Amino acid sequence: MKNVNRLIPFLLLTVFCFVSDGLAAEVTAQEAEAITRELQTSGGAIQPIGMTNDAYARYFTGQSYLANISTDESFPVHNVTFAHGAHTFWHIHHNTCQVLIAAAGRGYYQLWGEAPKHLLPGQTATIPAGVKHWHGAAPGTSFQHVALMKHGEGVRTEWLEPVHDADYRALK
Repeated sequence: MKNVNRLIPFLLLTVFCFVSDGLAAEVTAQEAEAITRELQTSGGAIQPIGMTNDAYARYFTGQSYLANISTDESFPVHNVTFAHGAHTFWHIHHNTCQVLIAAAGRGYYQLWGEAPKHLLPGQTATIPAGVKHWHGAAPGTSFQHVALMKHGEGVRTEWLEPVHDADYRALK
């Protein structure tokens, strides 16, 4: 815990150092500290929270944050923080797969037609190209994952309907 406490000032400073492309707002120090502390108590590696994910907010239930952790535009790597039960809508990545690496907290992902699956720190999920799915924090908790998805011709994300509230609330 001593080493983790040394990271807090670094993480809080890092929150304000990411370039947002003008699409996101800065996270307040209080927000960053509260979410970071919650994630620390749940175990896992704490990645920088980044900026509010305003550009995609309409496709999320709850507040999410996005931090670019790669400078290679052809192979973007993002840390996504889902605050207090936030999760994506159902969506499909066309012409590429997506790899999720759970970093902190407790989350879920679900492929269409399958039962939801837990994501805990260190676990990975590969979402095949063209498969409808959603992912995010477990109810009432915060969660971080690193998302990897290559860019290329014809690669796009199709955003669909929200996850049914009753189905999400039934998760443990």
